[in-house]
Amino acid sequence: MAETINFTPSADRKTIYDEILPQTAALIAGETDLIANLANIAGVLRQAFGFFWVGFYLRKEDQLVLGPFQGPIACTRIDFDKGVCGHAFTTKQTVIVPNVNEFPGHIACASESKSEIVVPVFVADGTVLGVLDVDSEKIGDFSEIDANGLGQIVKLLEGTLRAEKSS
Repeated sequence: MAETINFTPSADRKTIYDEILPQTAALIAGETDLIANLANIAGVLRQAFGFFWVGFYLRKEDQLVLGPFQGPIACTRIDFDKGVCGHAFTTKQTVIVPNVNEFPGHIACASESKSEIVVPVFVADGTVLGVLDVDSEKIGDFSEIDANGLGQIVKLLEGTLRAEKSS
């Protein structure tokens, strides 16, 4: 099992995503515990990019509930129709918010958060399991490069969920 992720700190984000993707795949390959995989993915992303906050919210009954994360204390529960996470969950689409203060209904879990990207995580039948939430203390910090890179990371995770279900 890997104890570190190797990447080029001075590289652009696309290069770093390209470098960490196969390492993340190896890290979660064969691990059937969802929480362990979510925790390691959050750790990889925080280590590689130094994001302010990286974590997962998982669907539990009628809310998103905080899962594994890296960063300061976070909101514990989010209604499906609230905030960026709820919007990504209900629309089933990645949401990039350049300035969270301009997003209607934004939930300010930490005042230091200035921009956000949220990627839905699907199970095999197309149901949304939860979301990957990444916050930055910089306005306009996320782009399509992040949407693509984080989307590929989430697809790796979804692959482990399908493999677990078929076992």
